[in-house]
Amino acid sequence: MDAQQIKQFNHDLLDWFHTKGRQLPWRETNNPYYIWISEVMLQQTQVNTVIPYYNHFISRFPTPEALANAPEQEVLKCWEGLGYYSRARNLQHGVREMVENYDGRLPDNKGDLLSITGIGPYTAAALLSFAYDEPEPAIDGNLMRVLSRVFLIDDDISKQKTRKKFENLASDLIARTEPGAFNQALMDLGAMTCRPKKTDCLQCPVHAYCLAYDEGVQLEYPVKSGKVKLRSLNYAVLLIQDEQGRYLIEQRPEKGLLAGLWQFPMMSLDEYEEQSQRADYVRDRYGCAVAPVRKPFSYTHRFSHLIWRLTLLEGRGTTKKPLKTRQCWTAKDEFERYPFPVSHQKIIEWIKNNRQDHT
Repeated sequence: MDAQQIKQFNHDLLDWFHTKGRQLPWRETNNPYYIWISEVMLQQTQVNTVIPYYNHFISRFPTPEALANAPEQEVLKCWEGLGYYSRARNLQHGVREMVENYDGRLPDNKGDLLSITGIGPYTAAALLSFAYDEPEPAIDGNLMRVLSRVFLIDDDISKQKTRKKFENLASDLIARTEPGAFNQALMDLGAMTCRPKKTDCLQCPVHAYCLAYDEGVQLEYPVKSGKVKLRSLNYAVLLIQDEQGRYLIEQRPEKGLLAGLWQFPMMSLDEYEEQSQRADYVRDRYGCAVAPVRKPFSYTHRFSHLIWRLTLLEGRGTTKKPLKTRQCWTAKDEFERYPFPVSHQKIIEWIKNNRQDHT
């Protein structure tokens, strides 16, 4: 595009955005702290899912100091159900650094932003453009998909050098426009119109400039190398109750998947394949025997990189057997005190629907 075409492209894009773009709560503020929270929550999570979490989170932690001083378990509880819990921990660590090193205010330059835990190149660019109106392109999947189609870019978007190519291209475009609105417009266009597997080209404000549309090959872009096949793991989830009807729960390790969250005990069915092995494992570790629940329950939970296939078993434990570190007995009306991952919230729901008393 020449200078005049770029000017018209930006005009058409922003005119569409200002009339048809999404109305989102974090777009109603220029508070960098709130915008940062929204960007972290939006990582690998749909907008409609994030909105109620965002509103609750900023009401509970309205200032950086409030979040910095909060107990981690309280932060995880507010994040409960949103997934990818390392985001919450990194956000809190980063906010503590901001409070300590920058007097509670996010810096307005990329170098300092990138020094803060949890802020990478995309988040830094988003903060600079949304909060400080700096001409920084925020390179995400939506932006690369839209621009790869408009400019018919054949480079593999999974490669770092391709991301740099999009950054240079977007920098040429954003320099002549409203930076925050430009980035948000491309995000909305990719989410609403120029979608991965279905396009609505006639409603697209920039289809007149789109080379993929001219060639009829929109769905062939962007180019991306094949994804790794997801691993599938099989677990039994153990509902173990004591003499008072309380349930045994345990806290996951401080590092790794779902770190620091609480769950019902789990046993790998892939590791203990024989029934006798499973019985010995449960007896040695929990001091009881387990069997399928009277109303069978199994389900699948998907992460970004693996699949859990979960089957529910039940058993009777005893308070005479000492608990291990990071274990406790809890009544079902006390589950709300602990942050559980979504996979185990489903079990809590099953308990509420199928366990009217402690028998």
